[in-house]
This record gives sequence, structure tokens and C-alpha cells, in this order.
Amino acid sequence: MLYLRHCRSLARVCLYRTPRLLLQGPASSLPESAGAVCTRWQSSNGGQDGWGQRTKIPRWRHMGAGLLVGTGTVLAYGLYHRQVQQASATSKSIGSIEKPSDYPVYTQDEVARHRTLTDGVWVTFKGAVYDITDFVALHPGGDKILLAAGGALEPFWSLYAVHNQEHVLEILAEYKVGELCPEDLKKQMGSSCDPYAGDPARHPALRVNSLKPYNAEPPTEILSENYITPSAFFFKRNHLPVPKVDPKAYRLEIHGLPCGPVSLSLEDLKTKFPKHTVTATLQCAGNRRSEMNQVKVVKGLNWGIAAISNANWGGALLRDVLMHVGYRPGFPARHVQFEGLDVDPVGTSYGASIPLGKAVSEEGDVLLAYEMNGEDLPPDHGYPVRVVVPGTVGARNVKWLGKIILSEDESPSHWQQNDYKGFSPGTDWDTVDFKAAPAIQELPVQSAITQPQEGIVLDRGLGTVTVKGYAWSGGGREVVRVDVSVDGGQTWHVAKLRSGEEGDQSPPPGRAWAWKLWELNVPLPPDVHELVIICKAVDSSYNVQPDTVTPIWNLRGVLSNAWHRVRVRVKED
Repeated sequence: MLYLRHCRSLARVCLYRTPRLLLQGPASSLPESAGAVCTRWQSSNGGQDGWGQRTKIPRWRHMGAGLLVGTGTVLAYGLYHRQVQQASATSKSIGSIEKPSDYPVYTQDEVARHRTLTDGVWVTFKGAVYDITDFVALHPGGDKILLAAGGALEPFWSLYAVHNQEHVLEILAEYKVGELCPEDLKKQMGSSCDPYAGDPARHPALRVNSLKPYNAEPPTEILSENYITPSAFFFKRNHLPVPKVDPKAYRLEIHGLPCGPVSLSLEDLKTKFPKHTVTATLQCAGNRRSEMNQVKVVKGLNWGIAAISNANWGGALLRDVLMHVGYRPGFPARHVQFEGLDVDPVGTSYGASIPLGKAVSEEGDVLLAYEMNGEDLPPDHGYPVRVVVPGTVGARNVKWLGKIILSEDESPSHWQQNDYKGFSPGTDWDTVDFKAAPAIQELPVQSAITQPQEGIVLDRGLGTVTVKGYAWSGGGREVVRVDVSVDGGQTWHVAKLRSGEEGDQSPPPGRAWAWKLWELNVPLPPDVHELVIICKAVDSSYNVQPDTVTPIWNLRGVLSNAWHRVRVRVKED
């Protein structure tokens, strides 16, 4: 049995294959008998995702093979164990995915000659060299991968942390062709720096979905405690490092005007235009993505129900600013593009756009905001200036705003063209065509339960259960009702809605930018030991949430707004 354990571990060392190379290491010169056992083991426990299907082989066949070649295998293992350990230690010290000794060694200059599809696309990662030419067309992020051609992946992967997952490393390993020479590796490691080192401090209570870039949501139990979300607990959604912007040097550029580009300072925005205040809820397109992941795994941050928050925003109306710099009705433009000051290593900024009609509407309330909850914008929320587009998906509310462009076209940004779009449940990554779907603007009606929490135990002696949550709808459509069930949808109760302070009037039609908080106290059903609590919201256009996730599932996990369900237990006295 001891030799069988050794053979199992040895098989994992000696028979790792890629489509391009059969890796040869210290175990390559093992006796044929050891190779036979290892091959048998691999055939029954091989990898997945392109490495072949698993097949079941009766245990007696392994035992038979073991009896025939056991002695040879043990001897082989003993002879080469030290060599394998040394190779493994070298691999870990360099940090590459695989470090067999006989890969060719390349200089950085040689790698840099492969920067195009014609010459081949080579990249380096942790000391290894990869020829990813064949993968470029398969990259989910499009040809953005070519930005790293001829150089290191680390500066890009440190920005797009979604790459640092095991399955991504496994894909990369298939394209390995060599090693970077030690001299260039040392230079590369010495020149690397963390682009997120200057990010601001965050509240420790936030539930982190990604550290780099930083993305986090508040605990659900405090989400609906305040109608206005404290800035520290407002959900954080960053795509790139938080830029440090000098407010005195800040300039907002406006392009696409007949009179040519215009530049405005922060002081201009504060003094030349009336200050307007808008209470508006922002929601990430991926809010509640975790529920889609339970149906089928999607790509994206695993947000719970709290990628949504509500704030008071203060600033200049975008309409006022555009009119001041020369825009007039009838101007030949259809979209207003926004570019942030947050950039990737090659200077590409985050960008998005909204329809011109929304931007210049007197009832659109689009702000160039410099205040949040009565104070300067915090760094995570766009200091010194961001655009706030009430009723529109959070992705279009560009932070650290640096440029506005009036254009006939939507923003060419990756996040406008190849992300934040919805698709059929039947569309997968092999068939998806991002050009065929419109960019998300207004979001559908939404609600969720913040109290009680999933899985808690209620005391039957209390007699009732208090249910709380939030509800909101995009496009300025007011939430007019929230229905709650504590018996899995058999019977329903109408919750009490709260918007702002007591006595606040309803917003004008089409301008309900802020969420409603709701609450309901309902008797505990008798003789029931588990409750399935459900909520669903209805907006002023009588849009209502779908009852289940499966029909609205999509490969990016966006627009998740099915009935929200929470299961709790009831403890008898």
C-alpha cells in the first residue's frame, strides 16, 4: 500500500501534459514499469476541461498492476525522489506554474519580438514564457490581451484580479514554451510594483468580494438600517486602482462641441453653476449574482444582495454645464461619453456612455457630483468629481471623471461594448455576441430581504417575525408595493413602505430615483418548523420581479432580480 501511495503522487509529478509539449522532468527516465503504473493511474484520474474524460477502471486492475511492478516502482521512486523535490523547490522559488529543467530559455528581448498575430503573441508570467497566439481569439476580454504582448502579464493581472484563479492558470499552462532567463527575471521582479498600494483605507465591516481592484458590500443586517447609506458603508465597485487627483490641478475636459474642447476646473463647477442635490440609489449590474451562481456558475464577482446603496449627491447639473459650453438642442450627437481618470498600465481609462436625451433632459437630474452625503466625495466614490446618472445602472456612473465627449457613437470602452449586457439563458461563452445586445442602462425592478438573515433560528414564543428589506426600480419608476410571504408563496402580505423622512412627498412621476425601505410584522404560522420568506416588488409601471432565477440566468450574472427568498427555522418553546 505504501508503494501505491508513492505511485499516485509520482503520477501527478511525471505525467502532466500540455497540447504543445510533453513535459520531461526528473521522472522521465523512470523504468517502463513505473511509467506503466503512472499512466494507468492518469487514465483513471485525468484532469478535466480539455484534458479528457474520466473513466472508471476496476480497483483490482490497479492492484494487479501494482503487484507486477511494485518493486520497480519503489526503487524508481527512491532514486528520483530527491531530484523531483529539487525541481519542485526550484519551481516554487521562481513562482512559475511549472519549472521542468529542459524548457528552452529566452531573453526578454526575444520575447518582445513576438507582439503580433503574425509574429506570434508571447507573454511572460512569473518567470515562464507562453505562446498565447492561438488563445487570443478565445480570450473573453477580446483583443485587450494584446496589450501584454511581448511583455509580462503581472501588471495586467494585478489590475484584473479575476485572472488569479486556478482554472485560468491551468489554461495558461497549456501554452508554455519556455523560461525567462534569470537576469531578465530579476529585472522584471525588481521593477514590479503594486498599483493598488495607494488605495484608501476601508471600513473593516465591509464584505470583500475582491481586494485588487477593491470591491465590497456592506453587511446585509445594516443595509436597511438607514435610508441614506453612510458613505463608509456604501458599496464599493472599482475596476482599476483608485487614482490620486490633486483638486487644484483637476480639469474636466469637454469634447465634441462646435467651438472646440473646453476645460473646467473644480472651482468652476462649484462657482459657475447652481448646486443641485439629488437623492439617488446606485446598484451594480451584478447585484445578487450569487443567486445565479447557485443555478449555474457565471463569470463575475459573487455579489450578495448588498451591491446597492442610497446617497444624497450634490453638484452641477450636466445639462447646465453642457448648455454653458455651447450645446444647443438639435446638435448632431446621440450619446454622451464619459472617461474616468482611473487607468490601466497602458493608460486606458474606464469609460461608459449614456443617451444624449438622458444627459440633457430637464427631468433627467444627471449630476456632475462633487459631494456625497454633504461632504466631499470619498476617494472610493470618485473624488473630486463623478457623474451620477439617476435610475441607471451603476456602471454608467463614471467616477473620477476626466473627460466628457458628445458623440454620434456610444463609448468604445470595453465596459460599454463587451460587458454589462444581458443574454438568453441559452447563450454561452462559445456563442455569445456582445455586439448583438444593447448596453444596460435602466435596471429592472428589484427587492431583497435584509432581516431576518438566512438560516437564523426564530423563537416561537415571540409569536411574530419582523421582515425588513429594500426595493427599487430603474428609470425613475417608483416602487408602489412590496408583497411578502412567510409560507413559501402560498399567502401574501403587503409591507409598509418608507421613503426618506416621515411626511416626505412622493417624487414627481418618472423621477423616483431613490429606493424604498419596507417592513412587515407578521404572525408565525402554526406547526411549522421552517419558514421560506419571500419578497417581490411592483413598480409604477406594474413591472414585477420574476419568481425564479433560472429563466433569467445569463453568463455574466447580471440583472438578477428574481423573488428573494430567505429560509429560517422556528424553535419551539
